[in-house]
Formats: sequence, structure tokens, C-alpha cells
Amino acid sequence: MHSTLSTNTHSTAPQRYARPSLGFAAKLAASEQALRDAAARYQPIKQASSLGAEDVVISHLITRLGLNIPAFVLQTGALHPETLQLLERSQTRAAVPIQVLRPDNEAVLGFVRSHGEDAMYRSLSLRKTCCRIRKMEPLRRALQGQKAWVTGLRQEQSEARARVLLFDTSEEALGGLVKCNPLADWTWGDVWHYIQWHKVDYNALHDAFMPSIGCAPCTRAISDGEEFRAGRWWWESESAKECGLHVKESST
Repeated sequence: MHSTLSTNTHSTAPQRYARPSLGFAAKLAASEQALRDAAARYQPIKQASSLGAEDVVISHLITRLGLNIPAFVLQTGALHPETLQLLERSQTRAAVPIQVLRPDNEAVLGFVRSHGEDAMYRSLSLRKTCCRIRKMEPLRRALQGQKAWVTGLRQEQSEARARVLLFDTSEEALGGLVKCNPLADWTWGDVWHYIQWHKVDYNALHDAFMPSIGCAPCTRAISDGEEFRAGRWWWESESAKECGLHVKESST
């Protein structure tokens, strides 16, 4: 289950959150084995990275294990400067170039012309249309021809993700691709313990109380005691807080 986060304004994210769970060593071993199995069984395979804390941990694991799992990032055209700065730093270090996918420019311009820059705040339908243009369409291109993909989903992140599995073979919305979630049972403390332990570069927005980072207009800092994804699409109900990348849309 997900939990709330306590904030300390005078510390960095690793100082605030790096608290490994009792079974961390076993979790790490299972995550490493899951990534090895995914790379061996499902080729071609890619890692979807939003450059958040979970994703930089997974990228570090993949590199450390020497696995053939290249990464891609969806450059939506609305990312925070801090996210773009981390992308640039990551590109300079990557042994294999990180694939950067952008939305169709005409589709973005057409949406903005028709509905304005703040359309996502006016209705759930408009927000999801924006996500579809900026995220879903580029994601489909990124995963074309793949057998599987690796994500940073964790059970603790939200109610909608509480049943995330290490390997999810039920994905239908994206052509039946297997989804590997190597950090499925990790806690937030586990994630930051790994980052602190291995001195992994991370998004500076995490220091500014943003545990879940997306597009700039749709992400805010959280307050003391709020849940992980409270800063994502904060004007919507809890049940609506997905863009479609990981949770199937309902028919309603």
C-alpha cells in the first residue's frame, strides 16, 4: 500500500528518505534477477524512463549488470528545466544513447490553438487528450517492435498501483507487451537508500518535495503528510490520476 511522506525543509531527498526496509538485500537481489531474466527472455526490450528516482535506480542497475536494455525518455515539450538538465547529464554518461521521443509538433500546436495552454485544468477529457498527444502516441512509437518494457512502477505509489507485479503479462493496451517492474515491492526508503549508497545522480526536483514528477503544468510539490502522487494532477480526483501509460483507461 502507498503511504504518506514527511518533509524536512532543511535536508536533501536522500537525507530525508534513505531508510532501507528490513528485507532490502533480498529485494535488491530479486530486482537484479528480474532484470537479468527480462534481458535474456524478452528481446528486444526497452526501459521507459521519466528520469524520476525509481527510473534512475533502474538505469543504474541495468548499467551495473551490463544488460542489453536501452532506455528512452518521452520529451513531452512540457518538462521541467531540472528534468531536461538531468536528461542532458544522463546522455553524456550513457554507454548507449538514450532515445528521446517527442510528440507530433502539429498535433501539439493544434491542441494548444484550439484549447489554450491551460486546457488540462478545465476538464479531465482535455487533460487526457493532452496526455495522449504528448505521451501515449510517442510511447507507442517507442515500443513498436518490442517484446517487453521496463518501468519504475511500485506498489506503494498509489491505490491504482497497489497490485503491481514483478512481471505483468496482462498488458493489452500496448499490444500485449510484457511489463517488467523490478522495483515493484520496494519502498520509497529503499529507492533513496540505493541512490545514496551508489551516489546516483537524480532529479533536483526531488529535493523540492516532488516525489512524482511529470510535465511542469501538472506537477506540484507536496505538503507534509501528503501521499506520493498528491502533486500529480492535484485538481483531479484520486481515481483519475493516471495518464494512460500504466493503468488502462475505463470505458466510462
